[in-house]
Amino acid sequence: MTTVELRFSAQPEHVRTARLVAAAVARRAGVDEAVLDEVRLAVGEACSRAVGRHRTHGIHSPVKVVLTEEDKTFSIEVGDEVPAPGAGGDGAAGSAADRSAGPGDDPVEPADGEDDMGLAVISGLVDDMEVSTTETGGVIRMSWPTAPVSVVP
Repeated sequence: MTTVELRFSAQPEHVRTARLVAAAVARRAGVDEAVLDEVRLAVGEACSRAVGRHRTHGIHSPVKVVLTEEDKTFSIEVGDEVPAPGAGGDGAAGSAADRSAGPGDDPVEPADGEDDMGLAVISGLVDDMEVSTTETGGVIRMSWPTAPVSVVP
Protein backbone atom coordinates (compact mmCIF):
# COMPACT_ATOMS: atom_id res chain seq x y z
CA MET A 1 0.00 0.00 0.00
CA THR A 2 1.36 3.39 -1.02
CA THR A 3 0.11 6.65 0.47
CA VAL A 4 0.81 10.23 -0.56
CA GLU A 5 -0.34 13.05 1.70
CA LEU A 6 -0.75 16.60 0.49
CA ARG A 7 -1.57 19.59 2.68
CA PHE A 8 -2.19 23.05 1.32
CA SER A 9 -3.40 26.37 2.67
CA ALA A 10 -7.08 27.04 2.05
CA GLN A 11 -6.53 29.21 -1.00
CA PRO A 12 -8.37 28.59 -4.30
CA GLU A 13 -5.15 28.85 -6.31
CA HIS A 14 -3.81 25.66 -4.66
CA VAL A 15 -6.71 23.50 -5.89
CA ARG A 16 -5.10 23.18 -9.33
CA THR A 17 -1.96 21.73 -7.79
CA ALA A 18 -4.03 19.18 -5.86
CA ARG A 19 -5.76 18.13 -9.11
CA LEU A 20 -2.42 17.68 -10.89
CA VAL A 21 -0.93 15.66 -8.04
CA ALA A 22 -4.04 13.46 -7.82
CA ALA A 23 -3.97 12.73 -11.56
CA ALA A 24 -0.26 11.89 -11.49
CA VAL A 25 -0.60 9.54 -8.51
CA ALA A 26 -3.75 7.95 -9.98
CA ARG A 27 -1.94 7.30 -13.27
CA ARG A 28 0.97 5.71 -11.41
CA ALA A 29 -1.46 3.60 -9.35
CA GLY A 30 -2.97 2.13 -12.52
CA VAL A 31 -6.25 4.03 -12.82
CA ASP A 32 -7.52 3.76 -16.42
CA GLU A 33 -6.46 6.72 -18.61
CA ALA A 34 -10.10 7.26 -19.61
CA VAL A 35 -11.00 7.94 -15.97
CA LEU A 36 -8.19 10.39 -15.14
CA ASP A 37 -10.27 13.43 -16.16
CA GLU A 38 -12.98 12.30 -13.75
CA VAL A 39 -10.35 11.96 -10.98
CA ARG A 40 -9.09 15.49 -11.69
CA LEU A 41 -12.59 16.97 -11.72
CA ALA A 42 -13.73 15.13 -8.58
CA VAL A 43 -10.62 16.15 -6.65
CA GLY A 44 -11.01 19.73 -7.84
CA GLU A 45 -14.61 19.84 -6.62
CA ALA A 46 -13.77 18.23 -3.27
CA CYS A 47 -10.80 20.53 -2.68
CA SER A 48 -12.79 23.62 -3.72
CA ARG A 49 -15.49 22.59 -1.25
CA ALA A 50 -12.93 22.16 1.55
CA VAL A 51 -11.29 25.51 0.74
CA GLY A 52 -14.69 27.23 0.74
CA ARG A 53 -15.66 25.66 4.06
CA HIS A 54 -12.37 26.73 5.67
CA ARG A 55 -12.66 30.28 4.38
CA THR A 56 -16.35 30.61 5.32
CA HIS A 57 -15.67 29.47 8.89
CA GLY A 58 -12.40 31.37 9.35
CA ILE A 59 -10.29 28.22 9.69
CA HIS A 60 -6.64 28.81 8.86
CA SER A 61 -5.35 25.25 9.04
CA PRO A 62 -4.48 23.44 5.79
CA VAL A 63 -6.77 21.28 3.68
CA LYS A 64 -5.61 17.66 3.73
CA VAL A 65 -5.60 15.30 0.75
CA VAL A 66 -4.60 11.66 1.23
CA LEU A 67 -4.07 9.53 -1.90
CA THR A 68 -3.82 5.79 -1.28
CA GLU A 69 -2.92 3.02 -3.70
CA GLU A 70 -4.15 -0.35 -2.48
CA ASP A 71 -4.20 -3.74 -4.15
CA LYS A 72 -7.04 -3.12 -6.61
CA THR A 73 -8.23 0.33 -5.57
CA PHE A 74 -7.02 3.91 -5.66
CA SER A 75 -8.67 6.17 -3.08
CA ILE A 76 -8.56 9.86 -2.27
CA GLU A 77 -9.71 11.52 0.93
CA VAL A 78 -10.14 15.28 1.04
CA GLY A 79 -10.52 16.61 4.56
CA ASP A 80 -11.47 19.92 6.08
CA GLU A 81 -11.54 20.98 9.73
CA VAL A 82 -15.10 22.33 9.89
CA PRO A 83 -16.85 20.45 12.73
CA ALA A 84 -20.28 18.91 12.37
CA PRO A 85 -23.19 21.05 13.54
CA GLY A 86 -23.64 20.77 17.29
CA ALA A 87 -20.19 19.20 17.75
CA GLY A 88 -18.74 22.09 19.70
CA GLY A 89 -16.73 24.55 17.64
CA ASP A 90 -18.18 27.94 16.86
CA GLY A 91 -21.62 26.69 15.83
CA ALA A 92 -21.18 28.11 12.34
CA ALA A 93 -21.13 24.77 10.58
CA GLY A 94 -24.24 23.16 9.18
CA SER A 95 -26.93 23.59 6.61
CA ALA A 96 -29.37 26.44 6.30
CA ALA A 97 -31.95 24.34 8.16
CA ASP A 98 -29.60 24.10 11.15
CA ARG A 99 -29.26 27.86 11.52
CA SER A 100 -31.75 30.53 12.39
CA ALA A 101 -31.24 34.05 11.12
CA GLY A 102 -33.31 36.99 12.16
CA PRO A 103 -34.70 39.58 9.75
CA GLY A 104 -31.84 41.34 8.01
CA ASP A 105 -29.25 38.86 9.28
CA ASP A 106 -26.89 37.41 6.71
CA PRO A 107 -26.69 33.61 6.76
CA VAL A 108 -23.48 32.29 8.26
CA GLU A 109 -22.69 30.08 5.28
CA PRO A 110 -23.85 31.69 2.04
CA ALA A 111 -22.55 28.89 -0.17
CA ASP A 112 -24.86 26.05 1.00
CA GLY A 113 -26.26 25.64 -2.51
CA GLU A 114 -22.77 25.61 -3.97
CA ASP A 115 -21.72 23.01 -1.39
CA ASP A 116 -24.64 20.76 -2.34
CA MET A 117 -23.93 21.32 -6.05
CA GLY A 118 -20.28 20.35 -5.57
CA LEU A 119 -21.29 17.11 -3.85
CA ALA A 120 -23.74 16.38 -6.66
CA VAL A 121 -21.01 16.89 -9.27
CA ILE A 122 -18.63 14.60 -7.37
CA SER A 123 -21.27 11.88 -7.01
CA GLY A 124 -21.83 12.05 -10.77
CA LEU A 125 -18.12 11.51 -11.40
CA VAL A 126 -17.36 8.85 -8.79
CA ASP A 127 -19.14 5.52 -8.31
CA ASP A 128 -17.72 4.97 -4.82
CA MET A 129 -18.03 8.12 -2.71
CA GLU A 130 -18.59 8.66 1.00
CA VAL A 131 -19.08 11.97 2.83
CA SER A 132 -18.70 12.17 6.60
CA THR A 133 -18.51 14.95 9.17
CA THR A 134 -17.35 14.61 12.77
CA GLU A 135 -16.40 16.96 15.57
CA THR A 136 -12.92 17.27 13.99
CA GLY A 137 -14.06 18.02 10.44
CA GLY A 138 -15.42 16.65 7.21
CA VAL A 139 -14.01 14.09 4.79
CA ILE A 140 -14.96 13.17 1.26
CA ARG A 141 -13.64 9.71 0.37
CA MET A 142 -13.61 8.65 -3.27
CA SER A 143 -12.20 5.51 -4.87
CA TRP A 144 -11.61 4.06 -8.31
CA PRO A 145 -10.58 0.59 -9.44
CA THR A 146 -7.05 0.09 -10.70
CA ALA A 147 -5.87 -2.17 -13.46
CA PRO A 148 -2.93 -4.44 -12.78
CA VAL A 149 0.24 -2.85 -14.05
CA SER A 150 1.98 -5.20 -16.43
CA VAL A 151 5.75 -5.09 -16.57
CA VAL A 152 7.29 -5.74 -19.97
CA PRO A 153 10.68 -7.48 -19.70
